[in-house]
This record gives sequence, structure tokens and C-alpha cells, in this order.
Amino acid sequence: MWGRRWLGVFGISITALIGAALWDQGHAQAQEPPPPPRYAAREHYTKREVQIPMRDGVKLHTVIYEPKDTSQKYPFLMIRTPYSAGPYGETAFRTNLGPSEQLMKDGYIFVYQDVRGCYKSEGTFLHMTPHRREKKSSRDVDESSDTHDSIDWLLQNVSNHNGRVGMWGISYPGFYAAASMIDAHAALKAVSPQAPIADWFFDDFFHHGAFFLPHAFNFFARYSGARTDPPSSPPAGFRSGTPDGYQFFLDLGPLSNVNERHFKGKVGMWNDFVAHPNYDDYWQKRNLLPHLHKVAPAVMTVGGWYDAADLYGPLKIYRSIEQKNPAVTNVLVMGPWRHGGWARGDGQRLGNVSFGSKTSEYYRANIERPFFQRYLKEEGDFTPPEANVFETGANRWRTFDAWPPKETRPQVWYVHASQQLSTDKPMDAAPAFDEFISDPKKPVPYTEEITMGMSVNYMTDDQRFAGRRPDVLVYQTPELTEAMTFAGPMKAKLWVSTSETDADWVVKVIDVFPGSTPNVADIPRPQGHYQMMVRSEVIRGRFRKSYSQPEPFKPNEPTLVELELQDILHTFKKGHRFMVQIQSTWFPLVDRNPQKFVPNIFLAQEADFVSARHRVHRSTAHPTNIEVGLIPTMKLD
Repeated sequence: MWGRRWLGVFGISITALIGAALWDQGHAQAQEPPPPPRYAAREHYTKREVQIPMRDGVKLHTVIYEPKDTSQKYPFLMIRTPYSAGPYGETAFRTNLGPSEQLMKDGYIFVYQDVRGCYKSEGTFLHMTPHRREKKSSRDVDESSDTHDSIDWLLQNVSNHNGRVGMWGISYPGFYAAASMIDAHAALKAVSPQAPIADWFFDDFFHHGAFFLPHAFNFFARYSGARTDPPSSPPAGFRSGTPDGYQFFLDLGPLSNVNERHFKGKVGMWNDFVAHPNYDDYWQKRNLLPHLHKVAPAVMTVGGWYDAADLYGPLKIYRSIEQKNPAVTNVLVMGPWRHGGWARGDGQRLGNVSFGSKTSEYYRANIERPFFQRYLKEEGDFTPPEANVFETGANRWRTFDAWPPKETRPQVWYVHASQQLSTDKPMDAAPAFDEFISDPKKPVPYTEEITMGMSVNYMTDDQRFAGRRPDVLVYQTPELTEAMTFAGPMKAKLWVSTSETDADWVVKVIDVFPGSTPNVADIPRPQGHYQMMVRSEVIRGRFRKSYSQPEPFKPNEPTLVELELQDILHTFKKGHRFMVQIQSTWFPLVDRNPQKFVPNIFLAQEADFVSARHRVHRSTAHPTNIEVGLIPTMKLD
């Protein structure tokens, strides 16, 4: 029976691979332990476990929690997950039910379901299950059809419901929430994908083809051992022998050493990544965005501005739904959170940065709860704004009737000599550039923190440690004479050249605080001259023209590399500076590029890694710049 739940193509069991969501290396750091419940689920709910048959005969294990109070009818609120619907057994209860304790108190029929091939569900697990546009037979199944069949069964076999169904999920369950609402069942009234994965090649393990090394490596290493039963505790983490991830991954050498030294060819998912270094059919099938048609009538996509794992997904899923489903209520919520931070903790700070209020508590009480009440219980008069977005820098919530805001106007910032950043176009007709030596034996660290994993705070980290290195170019404005607010997408247009044939390019947008900035209570880091990173992104240069057909650089030839930086809503206050840093290594967050073009970096050898002279050009013919959206700045408190 359990054999059907093994990841045959990946070489390890799904239980071994994913365990429980709270212990995924990339997500465990992004989540805090839930507070002790003040409202015990066991006292107010009954529990039963069922096997729901799908159209192809596969049965999915489903756990149903129903309110003991039967004086009213309740809507369903469902999550589908690869991270376990447990605890298993009808006398074992979850500590908390639903997205928040308040929703548990409000009363819903909470449904947890193991997706195919996971834990107690039958079938075969597929990562980012490819969607089937046409379903010609009962064998044509995907997450949309499994959800449809599950809802049908629930409506017919659970009593005391009001006929309305909602869904939510964070991270991988966020993907399942988004995929489940395609060709939505008529009873599915409201869905909230939260930090959903949209296209695996562009969020989570890869960013524009650059490989997020500690995030992926530690995940695979942790879940490489076979387990035949649902674990009651997280699998043991990888024993690196050091807390210093920078040194560990530097000593590892080329990624071609991973199997020989650690995985021994037994981690099938790693092997698949090695086999698919480019955006080929494997990845393209795992892009959800083209399929988001006929979704639920109300959708609220939630994301965090500082989500180190999945910032790409929520922004892209919101836009895709907006384009393909003009008649539905489709809204976006973006807050100053790390991965999943809106669902736990108070959201008042991240790393060394304070946001001035308890943003997570505000979201749960004033945005999430009213959304589900309105569309599942038909209670209250809550009308969600099109975009409910936290403005960092100014530290306040803003609402807009469109995202990006309709009043956004484009602005272009150009790099200049003497580390200057200005809206003036370069006037140098002759070649002009800044250059540095990029040495893969001494890559630029992505954080000052000593950690084996992916730091959840790096997206707000103080960047002075990087800007003081000779292999990081720094451009900044003078102190601003008035505040300015960036909103919506940003794009870097880099005119670059290299003495070799390949390079990565990292762009960081930074808010430089005045030296007189006072310290913040409970934050040990001095705030004077703090260089707060507000957005960053990386592209593997070989993919500058095509993600499926990489090509080398021609040595020393100026080449345009365009890099989408993702959206922003941030105010640079009067007296602050707007800074941009440009570099080519970001280690070990991103694996090292050999800088000599090889067909597959996963298979590169030590001899392939070479130092290179990189140039960022800033002439009239080759004007490196960043395009931003600018909106009028509201009066600051």
C-alpha cells in the first residue's frame, strides 16, 4: 500500500522529501512556533478521517473537523497539502485549526487533505503537478479535478453545511490553493493562495536561472532518508560539521561534487535539477500561470515583501488572474513579512528593521477574517480593496484601486561616475565604465550572519559589509531634499561586459538612513547610516536572451542584461539616500558561476572556475539604469 506513495522518479519517498511543513529548511526558519491556544479545538470540534475517491479511483486521505455547535450551518474551509493532514487518528487533534485562532473561534468546517502520494493518500506524487487543459477521460487528473471531486464528496457526505467552500494555503499549499481553483467548482466561493509557488524556475529554488544553493541543498539533504511512516517529529537535519555555511559551501567546491561527497546519487530530485539546468519542458510544465482560468469568484492572494522563498509567486499569480478573469473579485495583499510571517507572530519587526506596528495581527483581524466572513458566511459588509499593501519606509498600510497604482509614472535612474545615481542621462560619448575583479574563490557573502541555511532576514539586512568590498559597485544619490515613493515593478537594464564568457549579475536597491537616525528599542543594530536592502534579485547571465537557450558572452563586448526586480512600495524619506549595489557573486545564497561558459553548471569542474574582469558601462551608448514607478508621497507622520 505504502509503495504507491513513493516518489519513483525522484528516488526517495515523499514522506522523506517533505516531512511536515514547519521543518522544511527553507520554510522552517520562516515560521515561528504558534502561541499556546486559548481556544482548544478538541472542546469545540469533532473530528473524523475519510478516504475520498477521485474520478480515477485513487482515494485521498481527508480530515474533517466539524463544530459541535449545530445551531447554525457552516461553510467549509479547506487546505490541500503535501506537508501532512495529521495528526492522524480521530482522537488526535490539531492544536490550531484554520488560518488563525479567530477563524477557529468563528466556526467553520475545517478540511485538511493529503494530496496524491503523500502520507495516507493513495496515488503518485508529482512536484508542481502539471495542469491538464483537456480532461477527456477519468485518467486525466490534476489538482483542479482532485479538488472538484473532493468538494462534490464533502457536499454530499457532510451535514450542517451552508453549501459554500473556501480554500487557503501557505507556500507549497499556496500552490495547491491556486491550482485547485482552476475551472472552479460552483460551490468554491473564496480562495486565498498565500506565498504560492507559481513557476518553479523563477521562485523558490531558482531565480532567473541562478540556483539558491543553501535553500535547495539543505532541503534535499534533510529529506533524503527513507521513512515508511508519517513522522511524529522532523527528520534530522544535515550534519555539516560547522555552522558556517559560507565556508562549508566554499569547501564543497563545484556542484559536481555534491553526489560524490554527500548525496551519492540517491537524491532523485537533485538529479532532476542536474538534468534540467535550463528552462526546458520539465520546468515549463510546472508553470501554473498560463492555466489560471475560470477561478473562484473571490480570490485574495497574499505575499510578503521580504519573503526569501516566494516573492515571485503571489505577484505573478495576482496579475495572471487579473488578466484572465476580469469578472471575479481578485485582490492582492502584500505586507512587510518573511515567508509565512502574516500567519504567526505580530509582524512588528524583521531582523534589524522595525515596521512600527503589529502588521501580522492587523492582517489576521482586519483583512483575512473579514474576507472569509464575507464570501463564505455572507456576514458583514467588508469590501476588499483591489490592493491592500504595506508601504515600507513610511511604515503604514495603503489601499489602491489597482496594482500597480493608476497614478504611477515611470522614472529612470542612471549610474554615473564617482558612484553617483541620478535621473540625468549619461553624457559621455566615449566609452565609460566601472570595473571589478570577480574571483569565484572569494565570492561576496550575501549576509553577515553565520548560518548553514538561507537567512530569513537577509532581505532587510544592512548592506555596508558588501558595499565596502572592491568587487561590489555602489551608486547612490545625495541626501534627498524631499521624500519619494516607489511603487510597482522595477527593472534593471545593465550594460555589462566580462573578460570571460559567463557571469551572474546581482542588483540590490537600498535605503540609506541618515547618520543621525535614532536607535530602535529592542533592536541592537545601530540605525545611523544603516543600509536597508528593500529589493534584490539575480540573473544568471547566460539566460539574458532566453531561459531555454543559454548563450555565452563575447569577451569584452558590452551586452544588455535586463533583470526584473519584482514590485515594491517603499518611501525613501527626506534626508535618506537611494542606493544601488551591483555585483556578480552572492554566496552561498546563489551557487558560484564558473565565469567560463560550460553547458551545465551543475557538472562544472574545478578547472572551469576562473577570475574575470567585469565592467558596468555608463556611457550615452550604454546607459546602465533602473526603471522604477513613482507615485506622489503621502504626508509623513
